[in-house]
Amino acid sequence: MINYAWDCKTVDTYPTHAGESDVVYNVHWRVTGTSDQVDSDGDPYSVTIIGTQSLNTEDLSNFTAFDTVVHSDVVGWVKEAMGEEAVANIESSIESQIDNLITPVSVTLTVADDPINN
Repeated sequence: MINYAWDCKTVDTYPTHAGESDVVYNVHWRVTGTSDQVDSDGDPYSVTIIGTQSLNTEDLSNFTAFDTVVHSDVVGWVKEAMGEEAVANIESSIESQIDNLITPVSVTLTVADDPINN
């Protein structure tokens, strides 16, 4: 099982826009997936993906004043702007990366130097 944590606390705002103040127009998001499986050190497998999502600021009829905005509001705005398919793709990518950490399909190794012959 993987737990997905959405961090959408960093935002870009227009100081004034359409008669409102501190209008959020872009969100810097970070999604971290943490597996219930642990590595040999006892640490859970974890992968993070980061990005940004612009928000539509054309219709501010349901505007929320910045000083009353909470994190869950912003997470909802980001997921709505992305759409269900994009959200599912992000979480699926994290799951695939964690699966690859648990059961690698490729490993990088280093070949030893040739022995020195004198």
